[in-house]
Amino acid sequence: MSHWWYRVEQYFKRNALRWLEKLLAKEVLPPEQVNFAEIKRILVVRQHDMLGDFILATPVLSALRQNFPRAHIGVLVREYFADVVASHADVDEVLLFHEHGTRWSLRRAWSLWRQLRRGWDLTIVLNTVSHSLTSDLLAHFSKAKYVLGSEHRVFAGCSRNFFYDLLAPYAAEERHQSERNLDIVRYLGVEAKEAAEVMHLTSAERERALIKLKGMRLRADGLVIGMHVGAGKISNRWPIEKFAELAQRLHDEHGAQILLFWGKNENDLAEKICRLVRFAPIKVPPTSLREMAACFTHCEALVCNDTGVMHVCAAVNVPLVAIFGPTPPALWKPMGERFIAIYGRDQTTASVSVGEVYAALNASMLHTV
Repeated sequence: MSHWWYRVEQYFKRNALRWLEKLLAKEVLPPEQVNFAEIKRILVVRQHDMLGDFILATPVLSALRQNFPRAHIGVLVREYFADVVASHADVDEVLLFHEHGTRWSLRRAWSLWRQLRRGWDLTIVLNTVSHSLTSDLLAHFSKAKYVLGSEHRVFAGCSRNFFYDLLAPYAAEERHQSERNLDIVRYLGVEAKEAAEVMHLTSAERERALIKLKGMRLRADGLVIGMHVGAGKISNRWPIEKFAELAQRLHDEHGAQILLFWGKNENDLAEKICRLVRFAPIKVPPTSLREMAACFTHCEALVCNDTGVMHVCAAVNVPLVAIFGPTPPALWKPMGERFIAIYGRDQTTASVSVGEVYAALNASMLHTV
């Protein structure tokens, strides 16, 4: 039954999109025809994908600000990504798209519609990891004079990504995901000085996090290492026994204070590591994204799995060592020398040794303390 319905659904989707292409297809323009003097309001649409995928797109915001210093830049995001761009120096407006129907109300729908129709000159859809029809429709409803997106990931049954009149070419070779996002705006000559992921915290947020950690027994002196032991994908988790062994070694050899982080529904991981070590880590229970990021800034480094938390840490410029298993770090690791990835030899996290992670920390960070 489910297979039958899936085929019916796909058939309907292909035919509906063919109809939409005939009705709504925009004429493709060469970038030379773009009048950059007209671009005063820019909307970036990235309302799908995972947290890490979204943070990997933040270099686009910095690149747009560098190239359009006086433009009004808006970002359309899902509700749970909004904290990433709150207080962002390169973002003037955040538009919220609620994923779940229960979160919508007439007032929220009307607010988004008004923001969409406020008048955008350029709308950019960052369709790199996946291609969302919802994102394309939102770009269409923005009524921007120019709509830019990748030529890649054409919907089944369509001849091209017809909602865009500016089609950025897709490089066939493997490229880092931040570069994939930047490639879309490079089509218009927008260059980035760097591809760093960025999340801006206020000084007040950092101070509140420090007060909270001091209340949890954090000392003002000595080495502080954070460990986030969770990951949504089980295959991305480094064995908790290895986290415990590393924590014990750091505590014994360097007197390190260990800040222990984990995600929702991962309390068992925190409890297990506390049973395995012979000291008491400072447990920082799951909290808001911004408060967690602020706590990271009081660590000399973070050890974590390949997960969205890794990108949160990099976005607030805290050194990290991340353990990778199934996913190639060359495509997904945060860019920069402060962020080290250790790739499992057989593409499993279990094949990464405690010694490898310790050496990465020691070589990069511990000798400076």
